Amino acid sequence: MEYEILKGKRLQLRAVELSDIDLLYKWENDPSIWKISSTITPYSRFQIEEYVMNVQNDIYASKQLRLMAVGHSGEIKGKSIGAIDLFDFDPYHLRAGIGILLREEFRGNGYASEALEILIKYAFGILNLRQLYSNVTPINTASISLFEKCGFERCGIKKDWVRSGSSWMEEWMFQLIRPKD
Repeated sequence: MEYEILKGKRLQLRAVELSDIDLLYKWENDPSIWKISSTITPYSRFQIEEYVMNVQNDIYASKQLRLMAVGHSGEIKGKSIGAIDLFDFDPYHLRAGIGILLREEFRGNGYASEALEILIKYAFGILNLRQLYSNVTPINTASISLFEKCGFERCGIKKDWVRSGSSWMEEWMFQLIRPKD
């Protein structure tokens, strides 16, 4: 069943399915992604399968939600091109963090901004959140451009926040507050 709230011009967001296991396994074990995801340990295929088989899509219980960005038209129809997450969901303060990752071959085509716009619509319209935020290192210029393009504003700097080898990087916080009705 498709829900229009989770559908854009070229993409729709859907729950994680068994067909996503190989892609998730690849991402979770890619050290280049660990730098942006605060992960430092690999996952077994069994762990990924267990996650997919047992994921609770009840954001109120798990405080997080992973959705897959899937093409619904044209050359990307039926392809999982990325994932977008809500995390640190706080139903009292009406906020959540956002993380997004697209397969490398689909980057630079506007898919990330479309997925983010769909998620913003869902977060504000269905979950009734007041604000969304994202944490980005200054070297991740693509994510900075993405969040700024979608109306997020840089609102803070965490100094020496992310360890990179023997040095430290700052992390910027971007925030989007729902417009008043």
